[in-house]
Amino acid sequence: MGFGQVFRIERMRVDPALTQALRSRWDTEASALAFPWGHMIPSLEDVSRITGLRVYGRAVSGFTYPCYHDLAERLLDLPVERRSSLVPRVALQESLGLFEAGKNAGETEDEYLKRLARVSRRELASEPWPQADLDLRRFLVLFLGRFLFATRGDAVHCCFLPLLADLGEVGGYAWGAAFLAHQFDGLSASERQTSTSGFYPFLQVWAYLHLPALRRGELTRPGLVPIARRWDSRRDTRHLADQLEHLQEALDSYPYLDVVWQPYLGEGDEGQPWLVQARPYFGRSVWLHALNLVLPLNLFLTQRSLGLRQSVVEFPVRDRFRRPGRSFRGLHDTTDWRERAREQVENWERKGKGVRSDATTDDAYLQAYALKYGGKVYKSARHQVDVTGEIASLRALLQSAVQDREAA
Repeated sequence: MGFGQVFRIERMRVDPALTQALRSRWDTEASALAFPWGHMIPSLEDVSRITGLRVYGRAVSGFTYPCYHDLAERLLDLPVERRSSLVPRVALQESLGLFEAGKNAGETEDEYLKRLARVSRRELASEPWPQADLDLRRFLVLFLGRFLFATRGDAVHCCFLPLLADLGEVGGYAWGAAFLAHQFDGLSASERQTSTSGFYPFLQVWAYLHLPALRRGELTRPGLVPIARRWDSRRDTRHLADQLEHLQEALDSYPYLDVVWQPYLGEGDEGQPWLVQARPYFGRSVWLHALNLVLPLNLFLTQRSLGLRQSVVEFPVRDRFRRPGRSFRGLHDTTDWRERAREQVENWERKGKGVRSDATTDDAYLQAYALKYGGKVYKSARHQVDVTGEIASLRALLQSAVQDREAA
């Protein structure tokens, strides 16, 4: 089904300060991070390289319903409250025999997880086929709702359940692209939200690779794939507010030449068969789909990540497909997103549009960027000055950085 590589990724310490610092620089209109040196966007190649998830195949699109009660009872054999359409996490874990499976005395976390996996495989192998399918579907709902597409709260949503009816079709979907859309949606959350939801190692490792001078990651297992297996976060014992202030200052003054636009130039494809089919989707601006979440991957804003000069571009405006609320429960009608977002689904099926640039310098883009964002790309207190002065300061910084790069 394309999830195997994610399960090989070792546990990683959560770095909420780093996630919050990135979230504070997310421009929802452009679906991109706005730094003093320009836009940056986590891409499909980042997802494929870091997590091993499939970013190719059918769009994760289809029907959403105001109520999943009957569907959950039929496909999961579990009760779902009619108003919420959410499966209680405890009920899901109990159905899989995981809720009371505690650690033995003296057992390490790794030993405990290995034992759980071993017992689960044995139980699944001995089950009748219909029961094994039922348990697999329950596990996938738990995995998607609490791990890959997690949101705040304890219950597990059922929005992907219709796509799990035929288990033989599950592996045909581009779950990695849906995951990226979910990451974009999470970055759009309020800067005041300090909790981390979803598969947090992705954004952390993305920052380790692209912004190494922040020194938030530690390369502990070099050479492993997917790349998230190589890293752990550095321990920082300072208070979260102090960490965040430090990160904001570091990003404001980050050395332009230390930005790594192409971190995978020295990476081969050995041991990563999922990359072969994913490559046709790399380097393309395309619409991403996660059912009712339809968001653009505006890769044309980050041409430098493709080894190109960044040409001047028209900055995007807010798209009309953004859902009104952060919970799928806000949708009160049965909706076929393949029909409602037909143009965007067709765009995905065509693999979007390749990014091209004939520019010989980044200057025009950087000047337009400075005029659009001005002081808004600075987040630390010492940079809160008048906007006009900040725009001039930003333009001077960017132009100076370009000259430094040219000289190098």
